[in-house]
Amino acid sequence: MPGARNVLGEPLEVCSLEPMTGFTRNGHCDTGPDDLGSHTVCARVTAEFLEYSKSRGNDLTTPVPAFGFPGLKPGDRWCLCAARWQEALDAGCAPKVALRGTHERALEVCDLADLKRHAVDLS
Repeated sequence: MPGARNVLGEPLEVCSLEPMTGFTRNGHCDTGPDDLGSHTVCARVTAEFLEYSKSRGNDLTTPVPAFGFPGLKPGDRWCLCAARWQEALDAGCAPKVALRGTHERALEVCDLADLKRHAVDLS
């Protein structure tokens, strides 16, 4: 989405092109009125998080070719639902976050301080 901003107030950067992520599969964690899950957190998934997500009913590891979904492996970047990232944080298994690729709307659910503590792109 043109003009989309990240949690740092800067232009939203690409999260991942391989695998292609984003609610609209454009590589960005941008969002809109149809994105009821708010897929706004650009995360670098871990095995622990993938197992946690699967245990919560969202298997992100199994490919679904009909939807062009390759299945994720540890180290992949993916636009997560903000509420799922927050839930994983509360359970002690939140994955790292690329703040520059995380949409500002994630702040409706997640605290910036928590996101920063899990950041991979702060110097």
